Amino acid sequence: MEFPTGKKIILFDGLCNLCDSLVQFVIKHDQQDQFRFVAIQSELGQKILLHIGIHNKHIDTVVLYIPGKAYYTKSNAAIQIAKSLGGFFHLGTVFRILPTPLRNWVYDFVAAKRYKWYGKKEVCMLPTPELASKFLA
Repeated sequence: MEFPTGKKIILFDGLCNLCDSLVQFVIKHDQQDQFRFVAIQSELGQKILLHIGIHNKHIDTVVLYIPGKAYYTKSNAAIQIAKSLGGFFHLGTVFRILPTPLRNWVYDFVAAKRYKWYGKKEVCMLPTPELASKFLA
C-alpha cells in the first residue's frame, strides 16, 4: 500500500458525531499539515486496518497510523495526536502518567456511549471541497 509521504493517518468512525468533531478539531489545529483522515468504514479504512494487523470490522477506537513506523489505538492514539499537534495540546500527554488500562477503560466507556450522547450519522461525512485533500480515498 502506498501512503502520503510524511503524513500520519487517523482512522475514525465516519458515522460518529463525536469522531467527526475530533477530525474537525485536528484539522483546525494541524498547523504543520501532518495528518490525513480516512473513515474506518470505507474500503480504504478496512484495507489499512488489515495492513496493520487489525482484523475487526467493528473496531471501537480511533487509530493513528504512522506508515512504516507504528500505529496507536484508544487513549494512546489520543495522546499521540495531542503530542503531534504540539503547543498547548502537548499538555494532553500528561495523561501518560495514568496506567494504560485505566486510560483505556475511560476511553472504552465513552466509546460505548458515543452514539447515545453525541448521535450517529446515516452515512459517512463527506469533506467540503476545501478539505478534500485532507481525506484519503
